[in-house]
Amino acid sequence: MTPAPLQSRLAWVGALSFASGLPYFFFNETIPVWLAQEGVSLAGIGLATGASMPWVLKFLWAPLVDRIGSRRAWIRICLVLLAVTTAVLTAADPAHHGAWLGALLLIYVTLSATQDIAIDAYTIETTSGRELGVANSVRIGAYRGASFVSSALLVYVAARRGWDAAFLAGAGITAALAAGSFVMPETSRGAQHTKALGEPLVALFRRPGIGAVILFALLFKLDISAMDPMTKPFWVARGLSLDQIAALTTGRLIATLAGAALGGLLATRIGIFRALWTMGLVQLLSSLGYALAAAAPADRGLISAAALFENFAAGLGTAAFLAFLMSVCERRYAATQFALLTAVYALSRWAVGLSSGVLAEQLGFARYFLLTFALGIPAYGLLPWVRHAGAEGEERQAT
Repeated sequence: MTPAPLQSRLAWVGALSFASGLPYFFFNETIPVWLAQEGVSLAGIGLATGASMPWVLKFLWAPLVDRIGSRRAWIRICLVLLAVTTAVLTAADPAHHGAWLGALLLIYVTLSATQDIAIDAYTIETTSGRELGVANSVRIGAYRGASFVSSALLVYVAARRGWDAAFLAGAGITAALAAGSFVMPETSRGAQHTKALGEPLVALFRRPGIGAVILFALLFKLDISAMDPMTKPFWVARGLSLDQIAALTTGRLIATLAGAALGGLLATRIGIFRALWTMGLVQLLSSLGYALAAAAPADRGLISAAALFENFAAGLGTAAFLAFLMSVCERRYAATQFALLTAVYALSRWAVGLSSGVLAEQLGFARYFLLTFALGIPAYGLLPWVRHAGAEGEERQAT
């Protein structure tokens, strides 16, 4: 089958990445603002991140996505159910429905994780190795663009119409994406198919150096994973209004798009490994920006600068990180192998997220953000082994 033009394929990659980012940022950015506004403690907000466990475990049912149905069918079903679940959130009250809200968020994240499996596989199957740099720039830009809707737009609606109106708006946008998925072209998986549910994982674990790759995936964004759950409560604690949070989120989107574009370009020009360690170092510095903002007297300008730099750096680091993980995966096992590697990253996010609120309460925001900086350092000891695995992946994808 003749592949579609690159522009067409990149357009669908961007649209699907937006659909993937919408629930992710809704859960990780909008929900913490909502909970903080409703008076939930930092420890409670941190514990709420425990509902993100399906992003960690998604590799367990990724083989089913590889074997049953099409990528397109999985994406459609998940989007429809995500829209319904978002609408149901209007009936939740954090003060009185804690357990029920936790179960609802768990369902929401499970649907998001399942959708991500199909979307990641769709992306890998429709792009070649030499296209990964630009594809990931589009992917990250669209993914982060979803944060404008989930964080800025919905928070803006909440400031004027209340949280119920914001959740219904989010449900409507998700439903529109579900409708759009019906005209999405299907991918061609080729002649080879998985013979057993465990075959993709067996093939991955037989790869030389895969242990270092998995450990690197666990540690590379540990600093960002620990910092993210507490940035929005930090904004609320420093007195930012919903309007100010919405405006700052818009600026963060622009910063992320700039970082993603530059990161994708550099990953293509200088190679994935060089981009990985150089842009990863910039990403590491973002924790120091937040530590400085927290140590100084409440200053909206300093908080905004820290937030903008964090997102620019995150765009840089994520562009290289995703390109590296994709280069490790085999196309015929794309859904399962990429799901496992991203699940490892999600595991670290889940683990540090659970304790983030308790540690921030005990240490204070300034010392907590310094701790997140320290958490980002160990990944660099794995770079020699990661370089070997990444080089093999790039060579295999190119052929």
